[in-house]
Amino acid sequence: RLPTPDSRFPTPDSRFPIPGLRAPGSAGATAVTLRDRVPYNERLHARATGPAMDFSFTEEQLLIQDVARRIAQDKIAPSAEHHDRTGEFPLENIRTLGENGLMGIEVPHEYGGAGMDPIAYVLAMIEIAAADAAHSTIMSVNNSLFCNGILKFGNEEQKQKYVRAIAEGREIGAFALTEPQSGSDATAMRCKAVKQADGTYVVNGKKSWITSGPVAKYIVLFAMTDPDKGARGITAFMIDTARAGFHRGKTEPKLGIRASATCEIEFADYVVQPDEVLGREGEGFKIAMGVLDAGRIGIASQAIGIARAAYEATLAYVKERKAFGAPIGTFQMTQAKLADMKCKLDAATLLTLRAAWMKGETEASGGRFSTEAAVAKLTASEAAMWITHQAVQIHGGMGYSKEMPLERYFRDAKITEIYEGTSEIQRLVIA
Repeated sequence: RLPTPDSRFPTPDSRFPIPGLRAPGSAGATAVTLRDRVPYNERLHARATGPAMDFSFTEEQLLIQDVARRIAQDKIAPSAEHHDRTGEFPLENIRTLGENGLMGIEVPHEYGGAGMDPIAYVLAMIEIAAADAAHSTIMSVNNSLFCNGILKFGNEEQKQKYVRAIAEGREIGAFALTEPQSGSDATAMRCKAVKQADGTYVVNGKKSWITSGPVAKYIVLFAMTDPDKGARGITAFMIDTARAGFHRGKTEPKLGIRASATCEIEFADYVVQPDEVLGREGEGFKIAMGVLDAGRIGIASQAIGIARAAYEATLAYVKERKAFGAPIGTFQMTQAKLADMKCKLDAATLLTLRAAWMKGETEASGGRFSTEAAVAKLTASEAAMWITHQAVQIHGGMGYSKEMPLERYFRDAKITEIYEGTSEIQRLVIA
């Protein structure tokens, strides 16, 4: 904070002549406002002493961060290579996350969650992602895309039925928006839900790239109920995958986050009951966009975790690896890369914490945090891609080998630039 204004500060105010400023009323005079009469250093001091920014974390936030770190180090990290190699869904580890409140961090206690805030969610996500990105993907979808939307737009019965089961880790949730022909252009969806005379809806169509699709019990589905209205003709529904008319496609073979099961799903005359509509008819697109704002904070956190793991591994490596008779960390070119990695990582972390703080501030007022979330995701995802790239380069042949996790970090980082809004879409949102 700046010190209280006093005579030690030279100030361009009315007490000191300003070149070119003429007396009021004279020819060519510049209008002098009240702002001009307030000393410059006092205006600066007023701005600096506005709402204070507190960079410390609460005891509760640090507690859940510690819980996440312990699970990440004791359970997830040791099995990460196995799950990446086999693509096996880590159900046991996900159950552990749920039992410790990490599958519903912002979910109130009455619905089975930890009852914490967005910053706590970011801190926990970073720890899980640093151990394995695939686990954090599953965690992110359950926290942000599934639970968040139902808490915000669902009724009491829906919260008790769907949110509790997911937050406690008993079931897995999913979010179905993307279709084979509509990714960034979500309004081009062809999946339709036709309302019947008895108030039910009959759903037909396909959705693609559904995270946790192969294992999900419940899904938040977006389908077109009135094609003539475009975005305002989309409605959100709660889907029970055990019901007739729901079909899962093959699990997709992916470059990264391989343990996060992904598949295409198809609906053939699937019947949705009236009480399974989420929000109101025609509000689906608004719900999806609002939920994705929260989801982007989760993906930014995931990107930070991946980047941090790559950075820390590189920092340790350059102290041990020697070339030309010296540790490679003593070479200026290596140091320059490390400095840039550190700057990008810190910038991404602070922007993501800002977005999380903004989300918490706007929840009561109903405001938006779209820009802050987009800035965080764009910055963090591109930082993760750059940092993992440099980490592989510094490790040389060992970075390219599956004997070390660097190549997995590199593969996992790429998806953060694609899902929940590509980097191109983030730039459009920000612009």
